[in-house]
Amino acid sequence: MHAEQAADEAADRIAAVQAEPHRRLSAAAEFYPAHVRGYQRAELYFLRWALARGVLHPETGSGWWRAVNDRLLRDKLTARLLWDAGVTEAPPGARHWLEFLAAPSPAAWYRAHNRSVVSGYLDSAALTASELPAERFLMNVTLSRVLLAHALIERPALALGRLGRLGGRVGDPRGEAVRVFLDLRNVFPEPYPLHAMTIEQILAEEGRAARVIDYGLILPRLTALYDFAADRLDEPRLPALLDDGMFGYGDHSVPRDALRPDTLSRITAALLGFRPSAPRRPRPGTA
Repeated sequence: MHAEQAADEAADRIAAVQAEPHRRLSAAAEFYPAHVRGYQRAELYFLRWALARGVLHPETGSGWWRAVNDRLLRDKLTARLLWDAGVTEAPPGARHWLEFLAAPSPAAWYRAHNRSVVSGYLDSAALTASELPAERFLMNVTLSRVLLAHALIERPALALGRLGRLGGRVGDPRGEAVRVFLDLRNVFPEPYPLHAMTIEQILAEEGRAARVIDYGLILPRLTALYDFAADRLDEPRLPALLDDGMFGYGDHSVPRDALRPDTLSRITAALLGFRPSAPRRPRPGTA
């Protein structure tokens, strides 16, 4: 089997799950042979959240969310087919998964997973035009969360500042702690589409732990986080998904006045040695 055959077979398997979204869980789990089965935990946490929201439904869901998940599945299933056939060469997305299978580690898993996710974001940018502003905001937050989880493993000081020594423990995709970062069911509202929700309302309903992560860990280091990921994933287009140091994917303009850290988030950022406020554009007429 060569790479093109594997990609075609992977595409056929993905087509078979389109009408039944919950079959995506088993398709995602199929990738993991026995020696790396524990690594599926983090991915399935997130996938269950997406299924609960309904974004993967073929009729009432989101074309964008399906496209990103399709890209992740295609890369993984292509890699697994090549692995089973003893093939060691693959296209970039599948190659990272092959490298993970050959030498599994938390860092290798994040490089493979996040390369596929980022590729899905970049390839599917045009599909964001049909999404509501609140949904595009969730897309940006979701991406920042998976990049932070990666940094916990490979650049723990970037992710946790003075507590960087804890990064390997809390970021391991095989552990329970990573659920705090990647299981978003208790962070954002589930129903799709978010017709009745504004970004301000979403932020107001965000739980305390989520605010600490988003305001205390991510926003103060957002540019550095995307620069780190661009380097580790070999994807130089990634930083362009920010707009002047703030979320910008999907031609999305975040109401910056709404992104105000609360007291706990400011304390967290200060304890970790981060600047506690979110980046802001200079006012007109100022330097």
